[in-house]
Amino acid sequence: MTQERQFRSKWGFILACVGSAVGMANVWGFPYRLGMYGGSAFLIAYLFFIVIFSFTGLAAEYAIGRRARTGTLGSYAYAWEHGKNNRERTGTILGWIPLAGSMCIAIGYAIIIAYVLKALVASVGGTLMTEDPSLWFKSFSLTPYSVIPYHLIVIVVTILTLFFGAESIEKTNKIMMPLFFVIFVILAIRISFLDGAIEGYKFMLMPRWEALKNPITWIFAMGQAFFSLSITGSGMIVYGAYLSEKENIVESAAYTGFFDTIAALVAALVMIPACCAYDMDLAGGPGLLFVIIPTILQDIPMGQLFSVILYIAVIFAGISSLQNMLEVVAESLMHRFPKIRRKVMLTILALICFVIGVNMEAIFYWGPWMDFVCIYIIPIGAMLGAISWFWIMKKEVLLDEINKGASKIYGDFWYAVGRYPYVIVTMVINLYSLINRVSL
Repeated sequence: MTQERQFRSKWGFILACVGSAVGMANVWGFPYRLGMYGGSAFLIAYLFFIVIFSFTGLAAEYAIGRRARTGTLGSYAYAWEHGKNNRERTGTILGWIPLAGSMCIAIGYAIIIAYVLKALVASVGGTLMTEDPSLWFKSFSLTPYSVIPYHLIVIVVTILTLFFGAESIEKTNKIMMPLFFVIFVILAIRISFLDGAIEGYKFMLMPRWEALKNPITWIFAMGQAFFSLSITGSGMIVYGAYLSEKENIVESAAYTGFFDTIAALVAALVMIPACCAYDMDLAGGPGLLFVIIPTILQDIPMGQLFSVILYIAVIFAGISSLQNMLEVVAESLMHRFPKIRRKVMLTILALICFVIGVNMEAIFYWGPWMDFVCIYIIPIGAMLGAISWFWIMKKEVLLDEINKGASKIYGDFWYAVGRYPYVIVTMVINLYSLINRVSL
């Protein structure tokens, strides 16, 4: 593997992985689910699953990527080739499912970031501070072909940051991720001065033990933790492929889980106290970011400045996630079609992403699209990955890779947690999503 296709430092790798994990699941998904499913009780369940998933599932995706030294298709082929029956072709075929999930998510995600970019421009120009945010949001979200220039800018900028491989991913995330955290901390401090914000902190932090008796709290905490860590059977594999053999995989996965959780909590410390101070709905989804928060910011001193700060931070989070989605598709296809150069492949993917996405810019198009992908393709891909790593690939092969660079030996316990609780959880998420037709 060439130098440009390897991360140069442990923290560069971790920040890139955090950048992939931190996205809309943190910014609006975590706060509104925390609000819907029990506040602090949901948080307890969420932290429980974050520990299990980062310890096993996330570490396994890093490991198979580093072992195979490529993205999704090659990694599934490797896992099945090194199983009991040596079925490399089966692995390659199955690998197309999670890979398709990454590309489909990228198409919809680019539209969401285009919305955020439009909100940033409206904040800078002052429009978002003077108009009714609900009417402003409807004016373009319900209109086809309404954010074409912003959409194009998002895709072009993301592709440009990917042109030089792992090195450029590492460099951009070393800037974007620290700024994301700093910006949200600034916003959280400002929100803390709102009258009534204390009720939001109470809601988040005071134990409500009765909610822990509700299975729905655990199911949605499970799904939120799963998708927040970006364990899709695809995305994190490619960053593992760019990881040095001297790095401790399980430790790196733990750091990713820790900082991803901090990002979710910081976002909640902005959204929930603000909504409580203004008695607004926590379960707002996209409306939380584009309607509720702008309404609140209109009413506070220096609201325009904080609006600009907010949307810059969300753009950083969005682009870092989009980087990963497109990178894993590019790497996998280049492994499958080695004669195609990297910049050519990325350009092709950019065109596909834009041409398909431009026809889905209205929320009533991309909303169902994202629901379909998150209900069917992504959970199935994640389950196929979990089964491939812990049930198909030989135990000694996976443990050998996990223990390269490790400060202690991971053996039967680590493998058993992955083989049983983790794989069972991926199946539960699939069954719940399919039966109830709802994205976790």
